Amino acid sequence: MDSLTQLALGAAVAATVMGKTPGSRLKTVLTGAVLGTLPDLDVVIDYGDAVSNMVLHRTESHAVLYQTLVSPLLAWMAAMVCQQRQHYWRWLLATWLILLTHTAIDAMTVYGTQFGLPFTNTPFAVGSIFIIDPLYTLPLLLGLGYYLLSKPRGLIVNAGGLVVSSAYMLWSVLAQQHVSNVAQNSLHQQQLDYQQMLVTPAPLTTVLWRIVVITEQGYAEGFYSLFDSTTEISFTHIMRDHSLKQQYARLKPVQQLHWFSRGFYTVQQQGDTLLLTDLRMGQEGSYAFEFVVDPENNLPVQQLPMRRDMATALPWLWQRMWGQQLPSPYLAVSQ
Repeated sequence: MDSLTQLALGAAVAATVMGKTPGSRLKTVLTGAVLGTLPDLDVVIDYGDAVSNMVLHRTESHAVLYQTLVSPLLAWMAAMVCQQRQHYWRWLLATWLILLTHTAIDAMTVYGTQFGLPFTNTPFAVGSIFIIDPLYTLPLLLGLGYYLLSKPRGLIVNAGGLVVSSAYMLWSVLAQQHVSNVAQNSLHQQQLDYQQMLVTPAPLTTVLWRIVVITEQGYAEGFYSLFDSTTEISFTHIMRDHSLKQQYARLKPVQQLHWFSRGFYTVQQQGDTLLLTDLRMGQEGSYAFEFVVDPENNLPVQQLPMRRDMATALPWLWQRMWGQQLPSPYLAVSQ
């Protein structure tokens, strides 16, 4: 999830666990916020190339075992900063829960979180919530704001913010399952054979969903809103030569992306170079992770910038979310 959400979640958990212990509420909140964003500092590590930097983000710093081992030290530092050494054990619980909840909500996105290290490096990804979702973050911020005003029911309201945001996260899973069922039925009615299916929310919402299916000829992309008047999903088919995946299967970047994306990627030949695309994040014509690879040197040359036209994308997102059947604004770019 985004940094603001992680800061807010860490602060809310700290306030809840520390409760009415004597001390500055502001210090408690700020310390919780810092602890809440610590795991994401692994982005400063350079693993040697763009693809490795992508697939090795959310690894050791997000692993439950390592978080548990480092929690005593971080809790001692937090207790010292907040001048609450007598409440060290409560800070230990708060620190561990802050790190754990950071990892938990990251795993709810589609990116991939390797929280099982060192026992397994499987990138767990539920994919039921977008990395930025105001309806998850706002209850946390409102609860924290009320708590910081030192209102009599500040702790209750802050805890209520955590409950509401958690309920929204549960809703996202239920909505994802519903859309998955709708998509499967629609694919069956259209007699479209597919090998894999991915259902993820569109940016900023759990009302509009993106469906990607891998087919023998390439892949197909469709969108479904909970406000759509029909359950028939219109898919755009993109032709891709899957034999390139086999041809370049021994290349390190291809192996990494195949593993990390769980098969939702493409390989395209572009002259003497290859274009690797992670199909999970973004949409056709505007992907978050695309890499130009030199097959001779077995290394990525560069990561391509994401094509973004907010003046076009946001109005489309708003209208499509409310059930208007509109083509993706990036299709003309990709075709």
